[in-house]
Amino acid sequence: MCDHESPNYTKPRLLYSGVALTTKVQIDQQDGDTLARMGGWLFKRRTSIPLPIALALLLIPAPPHVTSFWTPLTLAGVLAIAAGELMRIWGVQHIGAISRTRSDRLGPLIDTGPFSLVRNPLYLGNILLWIGFTLAAQLLWLAPVVAVLLSLEYHAIVRWEEQLLDLRLGEPYRVYQRQVPRWMPRVGAPKQLAGAGRFTLLDTLVSERGTLIAIAIGLLLLAAKQQATSGHWIR
Repeated sequence: MCDHESPNYTKPRLLYSGVALTTKVQIDQQDGDTLARMGGWLFKRRTSIPLPIALALLLIPAPPHVTSFWTPLTLAGVLAIAAGELMRIWGVQHIGAISRTRSDRLGPLIDTGPFSLVRNPLYLGNILLWIGFTLAAQLLWLAPVVAVLLSLEYHAIVRWEEQLLDLRLGEPYRVYQRQVPRWMPRVGAPKQLAGAGRFTLLDTLVSERGTLIAIAIGLLLLAAKQQATSGHWIR
């Protein structure tokens, strides 16, 4: 996790998944880390696991004093959702649709854009998205609970992914791992930060269309929930 501008920095080579293939079964056999094994199970189900959170946001009523959907807390939630999705779009522009795979298939090692600041920008974006939805649902007390639950889930997934990447990509990934933090974006602007994405904005938006549609539907459902309970869209 040292600085890219350090004299000891060596830019990781691009390695593809066709090299040194290692299956999840092999990782499970070699790894005694229960958390990493759990992460492999969560990885394939990471899209559906937050569904209980979505149900809670729709079923738990807002505080009685909230009579309108559009409140300062809603605005804070929408801003958090926008920040999380912009982080995702920036990341997907560099990593591509491989980020949506449910298998242990790998693409090249990416160290540009947000991946030059933190190793897991897409998961950080997801956590921001869900915190934003929690705020938009007027459930401020639930936001830290959601943040902790998702952080634990993604931490387990990342432990499994890191072992997979280490076994398949070898030393280039270990170099990257030492230089870029797992969760806390590093301070400074490494030269890779300004690197152009590998994919066009149009390709990125097509890849992200499912998330964008889900965001729109989620906000509409929260507005409908508030309208149904208070009888007011805006007051």
